[in-house]
Amino acid sequence: MRTGTETVGERVTGIGLAMLTGAVLAFLVAPILIIVPLSFSSGSFFYYPLPGFSLRWYQDFFSSSFWLPSLKNSLIVGTSATILATGLGTLAALGIWRARFPAQALVLALLISPMVVPVIIVAVGVYFAFAPLGLTDGYLGLILAHTTLGVPFVVITVLATLSSFDRTLIRAAESLGASQITTFRRVTLPLILPGVASGAVFAFAASFDEVVVALLMAGPGQRTLPRQMFAGINDNISLTIAAAATMLIAISLLLMIVVGWLQRRSARLRQSG
Repeated sequence: MRTGTETVGERVTGIGLAMLTGAVLAFLVAPILIIVPLSFSSGSFFYYPLPGFSLRWYQDFFSSSFWLPSLKNSLIVGTSATILATGLGTLAALGIWRARFPAQALVLALLISPMVVPVIIVAVGVYFAFAPLGLTDGYLGLILAHTTLGVPFVVITVLATLSSFDRTLIRAAESLGASQITTFRRVTLPLILPGVASGAVFAFAASFDEVVVALLMAGPGQRTLPRQMFAGINDNISLTIAAAATMLIAISLLLMIVVGWLQRRSARLRQSG
């Protein structure tokens, strides 16, 4: 029996898949959503029902000498690592895209390996590599380590954008006398900019939320927000952690919105081209 253009079986299957998708989504999101109301609790413990609503934990966060420096450190490290990762990742992606050599797949695998290798292995490897150079317990070592984690995201997003790039545009610009730098600045970069920006957003998110490398590489003066939250859970549990977690969730959601907008913009540019 058909109803409209779909059979009854197809409709039942669609409803079942929608219900299953909703259940999986609720299972994944529920632990995150539970934290958000706790950050507005007027009580002092992690429990429901809430005794009342208050902004005291956000006030404690922004007036605390314990939390604000960690937020500042996260912004410093995340911004610096993002700038380095975006530049290096974009150049690496362009090199892989334009070059043709036998070990191309191996080079790409090495570039994106920090994305698939467990973070603890990366953290230990970076620590033993940087310790003899005196790059531990400082901003430089932590920024370089987070750059390593961010580069794969930039490489992947830029390569995805370059996959639909018309190479004849580069040859046309060069045939008109434009240098390689001018061609990149006036032709290539404007067209791949959404992919570069998306990679930068992912690199910033990877740095801003990272805690394992920060535990090994950061000194007392470079504690990032995730590391400070980790220390707070071990030392003194306070609902200020819930406020910090809620702000991290909000930042992550904002970054996801930005990535979605950039992807739509990139699709429109490809269609118009």
